[in-house]
Amino acid sequence: MMKGVLALILAVSLARDGLCNDGLPIASHTMFPSWFKFGAATAAYQVEGGWNADGKGMNIWDNITHERPDFVAHRYNGDVADNSYYKYKEDVQLLKTIGFQMYRFSISWSRVLPTGRVDNVNQPGIDYYMNLIDELLANGIEPVVTLYHWDLPQPLQDIGGWLNPDIAQIFAEYADLMFKTYGDKVKWWMTINEPYSVVKGYGAEDFAPALNLVGTGDYASGHNLLRAHAKAYRLYQKKYSHQGGKISMAFCGSVCQPLTNTPEDIAAADRCFQFTFGWFAHPTFFGDYHPVMRQMIDRNSQLEGRNVSRLPRFTEEEMTELAGSVDYFGMNYYSANMAQNGFTGAVPSKEHDTQVIFSFDPSWEECASSWMRIVPQGLRLLANKVRVEYGNPIVLITENGISDDGSNPLNDLQRIRYYEEEIWNCERRLQQPCEN
Repeated sequence: MMKGVLALILAVSLARDGLCNDGLPIASHTMFPSWFKFGAATAAYQVEGGWNADGKGMNIWDNITHERPDFVAHRYNGDVADNSYYKYKEDVQLLKTIGFQMYRFSISWSRVLPTGRVDNVNQPGIDYYMNLIDELLANGIEPVVTLYHWDLPQPLQDIGGWLNPDIAQIFAEYADLMFKTYGDKVKWWMTINEPYSVVKGYGAEDFAPALNLVGTGDYASGHNLLRAHAKAYRLYQKKYSHQGGKISMAFCGSVCQPLTNTPEDIAAADRCFQFTFGWFAHPTFFGDYHPVMRQMIDRNSQLEGRNVSRLPRFTEEEMTELAGSVDYFGMNYYSANMAQNGFTGAVPSKEHDTQVIFSFDPSWEECASSWMRIVPQGLRLLANKVRVEYGNPIVLITENGISDDGSNPLNDLQRIRYYEEEIWNCERRLQQPCEN
């Protein structure tokens, strides 16, 4: 329901620990190994509808699309969407017919907790997700559950949303209830979908709540997203580890190739990764922001005459909580960019801090979204980058796809070709797991 939202998303399990050296059988050109699973992914606001049904509270996307109907292209909103709130059984049968083995969906925080807080539980919302999970399991499909996919309860935004440091504990209490309620049946969890996208609602104006606090709101909200994730992860370890689940985030960002082979452009391509995927992945693996982020934002903050960096600092306790707070790497991949060293964007801004000029290779095929091109090999390049950066973690490709204009939905040859090439790149990644 948002600008550039993709109609079809493929999620696949791509890698496992020790793939390079443990002697596991490698897939043939015509067959994936038995542990490789295919699935589909959705988000509550984009598919459920029933925006105010059965006690659900208002979230930030309900609010902004009702208050500003032109905020989304064509005045679309999620009031009805795909009506999955009422048609979830049909959806599960479609998943089964296709042969998917996993289904990633998100819980609408405001459907289960209308005010966002655990002192006001909405039982019909709790029951809806329990029924969905049971329906999936009854049909041999593993549920993969995201706790937060952009749809913050509006009452929490009214107290500052992700800019309010208290949100970390409020989120942990919400996560506690979800783990307690569904954890015996759910073994794959994601705390937050695309934190890099979430912060655009605070540092820009193309995502809800559209605060446009350029160069400050994005870093402050991102900091609290990381604190919230860490609290939820450690809570699960302490109270629910007996459930045997795995937890991560769904990371997103840019995989970049250097525009030229100069050292400056090669460094720019790495910054492209560190300021997008690495912004949130590096702290969850190592406990703090990547040094290049810290150095560049601190330097620019000082040049702007600030006494304190625009990039907040974690306490020692928070760094300890963050380090190693993912059990796998949730990877959302859509497109790639070419990276050139150089300044762009306002001062201050994340774009200026990154010091990368982005472009597309002219040979890359266009699709309906102006921000992306069809670059299937980027998926393999990204998987290799993740292996090098983070020690070959388990990878779950949690989103993947392209957009089209919808004019010929039953003759989407571009999408078919896209998935053929993406799957081939997955196979190649399995065939040559240590390829750079």
